[in-house]
Amino acid sequence: MAPGRKRKPGKRYPCGKRTKQQLEMDAMSTVIDARRRHFGVTAKQAKDERLGTALGRLAFREMISETQYQAGVAFAQLYRDHHATVGLPSPSPRSVAGLLINEGIFGTTPSEPAAEVVEKLKRRFRDATDVLDGCDREHRLSPGKRPTLLVYRVICTDQDALHWSEDDIGNLRVALNALVRLFRL
Repeated sequence: MAPGRKRKPGKRYPCGKRTKQQLEMDAMSTVIDARRRHFGVTAKQAKDERLGTALGRLAFREMISETQYQAGVAFAQLYRDHHATVGLPSPSPRSVAGLLINEGIFGTTPSEPAAEVVEKLKRRFRDATDVLDGCDREHRLSPGKRPTLLVYRVICTDQDALHWSEDDIGNLRVALNALVRLFRL
């Protein structure tokens, strides 16, 4: 018997390495087990991609509608594209390597996007932030936190919102409804 740990089961290449498909299946099973333990869902529910983000978990628990979720996803993509194009750092980088790539230290292409693409992106982002600012002005006397702050926390920094007050969830819904109208969803 060879010394060392026992080989993991699964398909292998002739050289002995495990196949890419087998490695992906192992990684996915780890994610599913973690989601089952952490969120208290079944194995089938754990495969739902919405459980990967704070906004998705709100949609999964039906605290926001599917249309509101789609508006939040669209705003998240707009936010990331705007920050990457303008050169602003991510509010919550996933890793040091990701931060270095986003800051242009390594791994980026030297080409700049076209000026009209940058202007269009800036205009869309400005329109979205103007809509969110309008929500803040309209709901300044309502209880709970400002809608813009809640959108930033859930979408941009991925802060868990399952235990927020009903007032805060209501203000988040107001902001997401405004984004639904803006993105015409």
